[in-house]
Amino acid sequence: MNTDYFKLLQEIDSIVTSGATLGEILQNTCKLLKTKVYHYDWVGFYILEERTLNLVLGPFYGKPTEHTIIPIGKGVCGQVAKNKKLKTVQNVCLESNYIACSIDVQSEIVVPILKDGKFVAEIDIDSHSVAPFTVEDENFLTSVCQKLSGLF
Repeated sequence: MNTDYFKLLQEIDSIVTSGATLGEILQNTCKLLKTKVYHYDWVGFYILEERTLNLVLGPFYGKPTEHTIIPIGKGVCGQVAKNKKLKTVQNVCLESNYIACSIDVQSEIVVPILKDGKFVAEIDIDSHSVAPFTVEDENFLTSVCQKLSGLF
């Protein structure tokens, strides 16, 4: 299944410039990505709560998760927050620090959202397929996060 990432970025631009609230923009982004990219089975945002240094689950699209608070450094999401670097896990069974959100999840990609070089949030995407994420996904999601960074 081919995904037109260029067209999706244009749709993200429309969402970002819609005048909606941050929560609505993030929710609409989750829904767009989950419904338009075949291998994105759960899409959500974790937002840094500076007071506690925890990641707090923000808008998401997919099955509910019990992981609503993640400490910095714990799991893939916590590692990305700590290191401020994208992380792709093509097979979660091989990841020692993995926090299982669902038995269906086979792989995960997490991309940080940085504002002025400082970590503020991240997008977390789970897939029910092993090794579906490509460099194209990484570049696309990095562009999405750059577009969203100005909203924080």
